[in-house]
Parts: sequence; C-alpha cells; structure tokens
Amino acid sequence: MSRTRTALSLALGAAVVLTAAACAPQPGSTASATSAATGSAACASSPSLYKQGQLTIATDSPAYAPWFDGNDPADGKGFESAVAYAVAGKLGFSQNQVKWVVEPFDNSYAPGAKNFDFDINQISSTPERAKAVDFSSSYYTASQAVLVLGTSKYAGATSLAALKDARIGVQVATTSYQAVLDEIGPGQQPSVFNTTNDEVNALQNGQIDAVVTDLPTVFYLAGAELTGGKILGQFGYRGGTPEEFGLLLHKDSGLTPCVDQALAALRADGTLDRITSQWLSASANAPELKP
Repeated sequence: MSRTRTALSLALGAAVVLTAAACAPQPGSTASATSAATGSAACASSPSLYKQGQLTIATDSPAYAPWFDGNDPADGKGFESAVAYAVAGKLGFSQNQVKWVVEPFDNSYAPGAKNFDFDINQISSTPERAKAVDFSSSYYTASQAVLVLGTSKYAGATSLAALKDARIGVQVATTSYQAVLDEIGPGQQPSVFNTTNDEVNALQNGQIDAVVTDLPTVFYLAGAELTGGKILGQFGYRGGTPEEFGLLLHKDSGLTPCVDQALAALRADGTLDRITSQWLSASANAPELKP
C-alpha cells in the first residue's frame, strides 16, 4: 500500500545512479532489448543485494491465501508469490535464485538492517513508516472490507454509519485500525488481534461483531476460515486516497530503482493485470459501503 519514498545516501549515490540507469532502457530506442538485458544483469549483481547471487525475499508466517498458497511462498502460487517471482525475473533472477525468509509484519518497517532484499506482505506505506524504510511503487490498490456473521444484527448493514455501535476487530500493526477510526468512527475502540485467525475466532465466539481488513483477505476468510460469514462490502479511507501495497526495502536501498523499474515493466506488459485477475478476481465483487 505504498508509494516510493527513496532518499539515496551520498555513500551509495554513484552506485545507485549507475544501477538506476542500467535498469531503465529508453522507450523507442533500437537498443531497448539490449538495455533491458544489461539492466537486469546490473540489478542481479548489484552491491546492494543482501547476498550476492540470490534475491532474498521476506514475508510473514503463516502466509495466507489469496496472497500465498498453503503457507508456502516458494511455490509461486498466490498473488504476492506470483508478483515476487515476476519482479525477480525482471531483475534478472531465476526462480531457483530466490530465497524466502520470514519477517513478522510489524518488524518489517522497523528501523535498522534487514536480512532481505525486499519484503512483500500487504504492507502499506505511511509517512511514519517511510522514515525508516524504502517503499516501491504500488503493485496493488486495496480497499478495506467488513466481514460479519450472517446471523448478526449487522448482517443487513449497507452503510458505515450502521456500524457505529458495532464491536470491530482488526489485526495488530495494520492500517485497518486507522481506517475504522477515520471512516466508521465507532463508539468504542476497535479490538486488536495478533492474527486473522484470532479475529475469526473472536467473531465466531461473539467477542466482536465485525472484522475489518483488506478486501482480498476478507474474501479468503469468508470462504475458507469462517462458517456462516457474510461480506458486507468494501470502503476506502484517508480522505479517498487509495491504499496501495508496496515492496519494502531497507532505507536508501540501491535496489529500489531496480524494483520500481521491474514493476513498471510488469504493468506495461500486462503481467501485473494478469496476476491480479488470476488470484484476486473474486475481490472485485463486493459492494461499496456508503458513509
């Protein structure tokens, strides 16, 4: 959920400029294919890599559908796994040169050294987080969504206003908490849970009335984790500014220009649209909740 915020240090300046130039072939040039190949080679051998000869990618564990498949990021299935391997290919890495590591969500944007090249984990870019890390350009624009039990008194709600008295659950360290405060304005503070499993259990046990999280995750929870669930709909927030997911890199990473160029190429050739359609198509079928 992010836009790139890159402040390149003087110490990396020369290397970054060379890497960015190598990763960015000029449109219309007869040497575009050669430039692209040269750019990939430069990115794949960048001194900014966590480990030379491999691309180290992080995500949380467990890694849930539809973002991943069967808690196995390395199988290439699920939206974010597919995006990660597509980016890796544009950077010049084969699938067997990709290594996955575990990074808890709320640790990913903490200041300090990272043991990965980028993290892909539905991470939103906020001004506060961007002080400590880099974010790529967006690879997915997400709405928030509301999940309730079909037997709930809120099951017929068609507006956010109808949820003001509801007990709402969100996952720790996500932007859903602020989205609930800003857009729903509930009469009581949202309950915060460590995982989506905890949220679902709380909903089933009657501790909360509704779960708010990103739309694709709501579809997964309703279809695979919750019996008798109902998706009320989706909503945006932050004054209508779309919430965007971005790849997270360490602050002032020399790979940030390479990753941005890879994502731009995936948008331009239609790969990103195809991956989105394959893994997140169900997410388009949710009504907009009125204020």
